[in-house]
Amino acid sequence: MTAEDFLSGQILLINKPLNWTSFQVVNKLRWEIRQAFNIKKIKVGHAGTLDPLATGLLIICTGKKTKEINTYQAQIKEYTGTFVLGSTTPSFDLETEINEHFPTKHITETLIHETTKQFIGNIEQFPPVFSAIKKDGKRLYEFARAGEDVEIKPRKVAISEFEITKIDSSVAPNKNAINVDFRVVCSKGTYIRSLANDFGKALNSGAHLSALKRTRIGDFNVENATSIETFISNLKN
Repeated sequence: MTAEDFLSGQILLINKPLNWTSFQVVNKLRWEIRQAFNIKKIKVGHAGTLDPLATGLLIICTGKKTKEINTYQAQIKEYTGTFVLGSTTPSFDLETEINEHFPTKHITETLIHETTKQFIGNIEQFPPVFSAIKKDGKRLYEFARAGEDVEIKPRKVAISEFEITKIDSSVAPNKNAINVDFRVVCSKGTYIRSLANDFGKALNSGAHLSALKRTRIGDFNVENATSIETFISNLKN
C-alpha cells in the first residue's frame, strides 16, 4: 500500500498481543506508517478497546476510515477465554491479586452448563471498578487505585450466545479451583470480566477471568488478522 492508501482510509485487522494496551497499538502503527512514508500527520484509531490482558482482534482505521469507527464499535463481538471458579480479584481478572476464596465442591458440570442460561438475552451488568469508564471526569480505575469508593450504575447489554467449551477441575496448585473455557457472543459494552464475576455469584461461589481473546467483530475474524510485527515488516518491504 501507498501513503495515499493510508490517508484515503484503510481498515487494518490486528491480532493484539498480551500486555499491550489498544492505545499503544494505535500509537505504534501510526508511528510506523508515518516513518515508512514520511507522512507528517495521519489519523489512526481503533474500533473497540481490548484490555491489556486480553488478546485478539483489534480493528484499526486510518485516514478517512476513522469516520467509520462508531459503525464497527456497534457490531456484535465474539470472545473466547477462561474463567477460574473458586476465587475473585478486585479487577475481576489477573490485573489484581486474588482477594477471596470460595467453595466449589458443590459445583457440577451440569450446574455450570445450566447457569449459562441465566445470562442469555438482555441483561444488566455492573462494569468493573477497574475500567476506563468516566465518572465525574475521572476514570473508574483512578478511584479504584486510590482506594476510593464510587457508585457504579448497571448497564444493559445483550448476550446472544454463551457456550462452555471445556471444564477442568484438576487445576494445580489450587485443587479448589475449576477452570472453565467459554465462548460468548455479545453486544457492544459487554464486560466479560463482569460476566465472570456474575457467573461466579450465580454458582454460589466466586470467579475471575484468567484469559480472554476477541475472535470476531461483526464479519471480521481474528483468523484474518495480522500481528504487529508482520504489519511493520510488510510496510518496509
